[in-house]
Amino acid sequence: MQVNYAADGSSDSANGESPFTAKASLIRYWNKEIHTGLPKSAFLLSKASPLSPVDLATFSKLASQNALSTEFPAFCSSAKLFCFPDLSPSLEKHDQDSHFAIYLNKNFTNYGTGRAGGADSFKNYSDGDNLPVDSFRRYGRDAAGHDETFSNYAPETNVADQSFNTYGAGATGGTGEFRGYNVEINNPNLRFVSYSDGANGKGQKFSTYTEDANAGDESFTSYGKNGNGVPNEFSGYGKSSNVIGSDFSNYGEAGNGASDTFKTYGVDGNVPQNNYKNYGDGGNGGVDSFANYREKSNVGDDSFQSYAKNSNAQKADFVNYGKSFNEGTDKFTGYGKGAVGQQIGFKIYGVNTTFKDYARKKDVTFSKYTNAGTADASMKVTSDSSANKNKWVEPGKFFRESMLKEGSEMPMPDIRDKMPKRSFLPRSIISKIPFSTSKMGLIKEIFHASDNSSMERIILDAVEECERAPSPGETKRCVGSAEDLIDFVISVLGRNVAVRTTDNVEGSKKNVTIGTIKGINSGRVTKSVSCHQSLYPYLLYYCHSVPKVRVYEADLLDPNSKTKINHGVAICHLDTSSWSPTHGAFLALGSGPGRIEVCHWIFENDMTWTIAEAS
Repeated sequence: MQVNYAADGSSDSANGESPFTAKASLIRYWNKEIHTGLPKSAFLLSKASPLSPVDLATFSKLASQNALSTEFPAFCSSAKLFCFPDLSPSLEKHDQDSHFAIYLNKNFTNYGTGRAGGADSFKNYSDGDNLPVDSFRRYGRDAAGHDETFSNYAPETNVADQSFNTYGAGATGGTGEFRGYNVEINNPNLRFVSYSDGANGKGQKFSTYTEDANAGDESFTSYGKNGNGVPNEFSGYGKSSNVIGSDFSNYGEAGNGASDTFKTYGVDGNVPQNNYKNYGDGGNGGVDSFANYREKSNVGDDSFQSYAKNSNAQKADFVNYGKSFNEGTDKFTGYGKGAVGQQIGFKIYGVNTTFKDYARKKDVTFSKYTNAGTADASMKVTSDSSANKNKWVEPGKFFRESMLKEGSEMPMPDIRDKMPKRSFLPRSIISKIPFSTSKMGLIKEIFHASDNSSMERIILDAVEECERAPSPGETKRCVGSAEDLIDFVISVLGRNVAVRTTDNVEGSKKNVTIGTIKGINSGRVTKSVSCHQSLYPYLLYYCHSVPKVRVYEADLLDPNSKTKINHGVAICHLDTSSWSPTHGAFLALGSGPGRIEVCHWIFENDMTWTIAEAS
């Protein structure tokens, strides 16, 4: 099978379905606009809105009256949109030790408050959920000798919106531990407001915080503030994450006799955006330590404001700050300013940095300061680069055109669609819904996106990307209806077009053998329109046409049995001169912009259009 077409081109009405459905309307639009004489694409028809004729009329009327928000839950459900669920009623009190095995999408208020002794544990909190929306307030507050454990908090989730307020605040003695907080999460929006603030002698530990996360933002407002004799430890914060924005404020602020340790913060990250404010400010007689901050990370930007500022007899030590294999931008302000009688040590400090406003008194020294930009350090950085340059890029995600040879074996990336399942909206509805940054207030009202929520960020990110000026030679448009997609495609390619996508997800994350290969347009440079999903409440595609590409179809075989398991579609970009030097393709393949061609597969639910060819 070369093109994913339906078996027949008949209308819905001919099959006993109403001619007033959105799918029937799409079929008529295809027949009117696309002149190939070939059957319609079953792939595209599967994206049509599922709204019934009655619902279609109802919601179209509401849209024209700017009143969709009044019936949003029904609209979301009927139209198969991506919407965050409402939280269930709050779970308030527990009179004895509680051990929760599974917990999901609830508003948790007042758990273990004022408890004396005992232990509470959560084994799995929102484990593997697609759209977890959790709110957790007051866990172990003012407890005495009470132990709290979270084994797993929302691991392997997708598009998480979570808020955690006051963990162990005002507690005396006991221990608290997060073994895994949002590990292997996609697109997180995390808010941790208060962890162990005002605690007395209560040890707290985070084993992993958003390790292996992808995109999104996380915020820690207060950790161990005003604590007394509190040993706090982060074993891993944001390790091996990809394009994560982190905001960490008030770690150990005004603590007395604190012992705070960060073992890893943002280590092995790809394009991290870290904003760290107030570490050990106003502390008294404590010990603060950073073992690794942003080590081995790839580019990104860091801002570190105020380390041990206004402290008294504080020992503050940075073992490694920002020794990256690929330079980022670091800004460090307020190191030890206003401090008295402290000991400060920096052993390794990264390249391309600024150091402002740190104490220059004789009792503040820099021990074994090594600038990673020196000759010796640069040599090590180069070595690290060759060993780690492609660690953030999944094997097989990008490849060279020469690898597309019959009989060759290559790794296949995970081509599975990890976005929420959604459908297009009918043109009669989407034409009445605003889509611009100037109309964000109206968009947020329609989709019930509150301020500073994940949904607000998702909407804004998508709209801003769609409003971005095209790259040199690029023609682009974002489409939320099948009719708009067809219009854009034929404006670029004409009416004799075909749509292609990879058949299935077999072979993902495994090696595959290339079978029979076909080059579209006989393997010559051709025009195409590729469409990639954007995260948005309704199905939204970023469609674009770029110059100088070749498109291929290939049977994908099991390397051992040589049986066909998939039929893939690949596109090769011959002109990469306008790509960023930090693009993942160059991390994986080496080289740089304009020096090599780069190929990739069309993932599940994405597509590419070309001029139709005779079978």
